[in-house]
Amino acid sequence: MMYTLGISAFYHDSAATLLADGKIIAAAQEERFTRVRHDRSFPKHAIEYVLRCADIELSDVDHVAYYEDSAVKFTRVVSTAAAAGLKGTLKYAPVLKDWLTSKRRMDKEVVRHLRDMGDRPNRTINVYSHHQSHAASAFYPSPFESAAILCVDSVGEWATTTVWHGTPQSLKLVAEIQFPHSLGLLYSAFTYFCGFKVDSGEYKLMGLAPYGKPTHVDTILTELIDVKADGSFRLNWPKFEFVNGEVMTGGSFEDLFGGPRRESEAPLTEREFNLAASVQKVTELVVSRLAKTAKELTGESHLCMAGGVALNCVANGIVSRERTFDRLWIQPAAGDAGGSLGSALLADRKYRNVHTRELKKELKDAMQGALLGPEYSADQIQAELDKHSAVYEKLASTDLDKKVASAIESGKVIGWFQGRMEFGPRALGNRSIIGDPRRADTQKNMNLQIKFRESFRPFAPVVLAEKACEYFDIVEESPYMLVVSPVVEAIRKSVPTEDKKRSGIDLLNVVRSDLPAITHVDCSARVQTVDEERNPRFRALLDTFYDMTGCPVLVNTSFNVRGEPIVNTPFEAYQCFMRTNMDILAIGDFYLEKAKQPEFIEEIDWREAVPLD
Repeated sequence: MMYTLGISAFYHDSAATLLADGKIIAAAQEERFTRVRHDRSFPKHAIEYVLRCADIELSDVDHVAYYEDSAVKFTRVVSTAAAAGLKGTLKYAPVLKDWLTSKRRMDKEVVRHLRDMGDRPNRTINVYSHHQSHAASAFYPSPFESAAILCVDSVGEWATTTVWHGTPQSLKLVAEIQFPHSLGLLYSAFTYFCGFKVDSGEYKLMGLAPYGKPTHVDTILTELIDVKADGSFRLNWPKFEFVNGEVMTGGSFEDLFGGPRRESEAPLTEREFNLAASVQKVTELVVSRLAKTAKELTGESHLCMAGGVALNCVANGIVSRERTFDRLWIQPAAGDAGGSLGSALLADRKYRNVHTRELKKELKDAMQGALLGPEYSADQIQAELDKHSAVYEKLASTDLDKKVASAIESGKVIGWFQGRMEFGPRALGNRSIIGDPRRADTQKNMNLQIKFRESFRPFAPVVLAEKACEYFDIVEESPYMLVVSPVVEAIRKSVPTEDKKRSGIDLLNVVRSDLPAITHVDCSARVQTVDEERNPRFRALLDTFYDMTGCPVLVNTSFNVRGEPIVNTPFEAYQCFMRTNMDILAIGDFYLEKAKQPEFIEEIDWREAVPLD
C-alpha cells in the first residue's frame, strides 16, 4: 500500500488529503478543526485526522505533495512590487520580508511543520503548480476517461486561467492567461467595492445579482476588461488597486460607479444590486466563451472544472444548459482546499507509474459524494449529549426519518448531522440545516433567526435525482450543488401586477413558485440532486419526506451560523442548535426537541466571538 499526503496551506482554505494506492481515504479543511473560517495556517489538525482514518503514523506516509510552487510565485510577487513603483513597493515591504525568508520556499516550511509533528527525517516534498493541482483535482476523480479541463481563479503562481486536456496517459496544458489578467480578481474587486470580504463574500455577490439589472456591463467591458471572442481577456489593471498590494479598488472605481465603495454592513442600495448583476453577467460571458474554446482546443465531449470561479454556480449553469459539452463535472472542493487533493493525485501517479507504466482511469465519481471528513459513533455522540444533560430519544433510522419528515412538514427547521463531514464549501446532506421548501416564510426565518445572516441570501434545494427535471430546468445531475438552474414553468406562479413594481430587497416578499423557499428572485435555484449511491442516508430522509408529502424537495443549507465554519463535532452541532432557533436536532440516531432541552449557558455572547463573514 502506497500512502500519499497532499497539502494546501499558507494562503487560504488550508487542507489535507490522504490517498492509499490512488483511492481517496480522507480529506478535510483546517477551518473545521480550528473554527477559523478559511484558515490559512498549516493544516496540522487536518493531517492528524486523515492519518487517523488510515490508522497510520506520519512516518508511514510514502510521499508528500504540496499544491503550489512558491519559488515561481516569488517571481510574480517581486515583479508585481516592481511594477507598482516606489509607492507600491513601500506597501509591499512587509510582505516582501516574508517572501525573502519563509514564503520563498514553502516546501521547506512544510518539511519543518511535518518534522514538528514527528515526521521521519529527510522528507522530500513533491511540488506542483497551483493550476496543475486544480486540474488534477478536477479530472482524476471525475467519471470521464478523457476530458477538457477549465481552471479559473484569482491567481496561482502566474496563471489565472488555464485549459488542460486530460487523458488516461497525461494531463496536458493547452492554454493559459497570466496575472494581472484575472477573472477571479475582477469578481473580487466588485465583491470588495460592494462592501463584502474578498475571498469570502464572492458568493454573496452572486446571490445579490438577481436583485439588480446589468446596467454596467458596457462600462465593465469598455473600461475594465477586454474580452475576446474566444474568452481570452485582458484587465485594464491600472483601474484596479490590487497590484499596489493593499486594497482591491480605488478612485477609478469611484469615478466609474458613482462614489466610494459601500462600507461593510451598510444598507444595500440599487447601485450594489446593479453592480452585482453586471459583473455576474460579464463572468458568465467569459466562462461560456472559455468553455467553447476548451472544446475547440481538445475536441472532447466532457468538461471538468476547478478553481475558485468554478464555485460560481450561476455561470456553471449557463455552461451546462448551453450543451457545448455532453457532460459537466465540477470538483466540489474547487477552491484552494482542493489543491491538496490535486497535488496528492499527481504525486500518486508519478510514483505508481514507475511500476504500472499506465494508470487506467476508473470511470466513476471518485469523490464519494465529497463525504470525506470525520464521522462520530453513536457512543461518541451520546457521551457528548449526556455531558450537557441533553434530552433525547434514540431511534432506529427509519423511525428517526419519519419524525424528522413530520417535523419538517409542520414547519419546523432541523439540524441534520449524519455520517462523514463534507469536503469543500457546500453542506451536501451530512452537516445541513433543512426545512420545507413549500413554505413562504422558510427563507426569511432561516436567514434571520437561524443563520443570522443577510435576508437576501437564497437557499438551495435538494431533490431526488429522478424527480429533478419535474421541478428544475436541469440537463444533467448536480450532486455537488454547483449548478444553478431555473425552476420549471409548471411550478411557477404568476406575479400580481402590484408585486411587479417591487425592486431591491422588496423582491423577497414575492411568491414565485410552489417552492418559494428555494426559488430565488429570478426564478432560479442552486440544485443538488440526491441519489442512492453517493449519500444513501440523506436519500432515505428525502424518500421519507416524499412518501409523506408528495414533495421530493427539501431546503438545504450548511449547519453553521454566519461567519462560522460548518460544524464538525457533535458538540459543535449541539452548541449551534442551542444558540439558534432551530427546532429539532437529528444527530446520528438521536432526536432532540429544542423545547425539551435544559438551559444552555455560555459565559460570553457567541456573537462577539464569531466574526462576520
